[in-house]
Amino acid sequence: MATSPGRAASTAAAAKDASARFAFPPGFTWGTATAAYQIEGAVKADGRGESIWDVYAHTPGKIVDGATGDVADDSYHRYPEDIALMRSLGVGAYRFSVAWPRIFPQGTGQPNPKGVDYYKRFVDALHAAGIEPYCTLYHWDLPEALQRKGGWQNRDTAKAFADYAGYMAGQLDGRVQHFMTMNEISTFIGNGYGGTAMAPGLGLKGQALQQARHHALLGHGLAVQAIRAATNAKTKVGSAEGIDAPMPAFDAPEHVAAARKAAVEENAGYLTAMHTGRYTDLYLKTLGADAPKFTPEDMRIIGSKTDFQGLNIYTGNYYIAADNERGYEAVPFPSSYPNMRSSWIQFAPDAMYWGPKLMAEALGISDIYITENGTSSTAAPDAEGRVLDIDRVMFLRQYLGELQRGIVDGAPVRGYFLWSLLDNFEWSRGYSERFGITYVDFATQKRTPKLSSQFYRDVIAGNAI
Repeated sequence: MATSPGRAASTAAAAKDASARFAFPPGFTWGTATAAYQIEGAVKADGRGESIWDVYAHTPGKIVDGATGDVADDSYHRYPEDIALMRSLGVGAYRFSVAWPRIFPQGTGQPNPKGVDYYKRFVDALHAAGIEPYCTLYHWDLPEALQRKGGWQNRDTAKAFADYAGYMAGQLDGRVQHFMTMNEISTFIGNGYGGTAMAPGLGLKGQALQQARHHALLGHGLAVQAIRAATNAKTKVGSAEGIDAPMPAFDAPEHVAAARKAAVEENAGYLTAMHTGRYTDLYLKTLGADAPKFTPEDMRIIGSKTDFQGLNIYTGNYYIAADNERGYEAVPFPSSYPNMRSSWIQFAPDAMYWGPKLMAEALGISDIYITENGTSSTAAPDAEGRVLDIDRVMFLRQYLGELQRGIVDGAPVRGYFLWSLLDNFEWSRGYSERFGITYVDFATQKRTPKLSSQFYRDVIAGNAI
């Protein structure tokens, strides 16, 4: 059947309009992300000190298959190859972390010039490739020397962190414009201090746990101030936090309002305190005698103004309105609810729409970056050497589609960093769960881009889903 010129033009216009609806804003930042202990290896190279993860990973029974980060992706030596992978993707930015023990092997004292010089060379190589560095100063690798003094249970660790953060930011001043103080305080405190599944694996309870959490928040606030004092006026400072991404069970007004309340209260010990400079009354009432000891000056420091907020979003929680003190109720995931390869990642693309939108509305956040999003997959090389991780492609397509929809509806998201560039050391799961869009043969260190890498490359090229 022939198509009339008028109908053809109408169809083309409709297709163009549809494409525009799924486009991201001009200048949107596309990046990928990693963390030092997960990819660098070289744990004894060039004066690096021991971290709590070195100790934890070498403790029998802590990591699947007895794996460690001693070599990981050997990115400390192979970073030119990894930067070439980024260039082939077309990313404009890369989120990496500095290993605190490479800079101050004992956590404090004299800096290690070889460690400082390494990150300067690395950042310069990123710039040479046209890639903007986004630097996280703490991604869980606390110097073991500080842990022996109490780690985050010791208030002095907050000051030590600020001294390190200010020093390193000053060394990278002019090379790096975006610094994040810490990655996921909620995770390294909750799982490492409150639990035993991550380093240092203390299993603390009650007030001792809450005091460690408060000290980490204080370290963040002190570091914000130290970074500002050590860098130029153009430097942007923020943090990256894993949130309880609030989602209404469906978008009836009462459930949306409930989810907005949950955005504040379910993140009260972290983002809410950081953006308001106070713990909510309900949060302190719930903790009771377990509440941390703090001063008004502590809270002023914790609430130090930041320029952006990084959100790590993998899944979320659904909420409905409820006639209780909180005004909301969490809806548990039934056993039939789908999840990805990692059992903790319930498939919830709605989290990428509602999470940034409601956090921005509830806490007055004006600039957000999605600093981590991705999923694990069991996809492995086939007979032709291809890694056809269609599950990850599906995941990314749906989450990015919801992110784009959220931006259209006013969520102030300025960029997106896919987790992760490479398969890597996945903490207590070792090498048993692969989050990379690049397959890594850990025996040979051969890197093979997966199908998801091709998908992400096309998204970046078109700035659209």
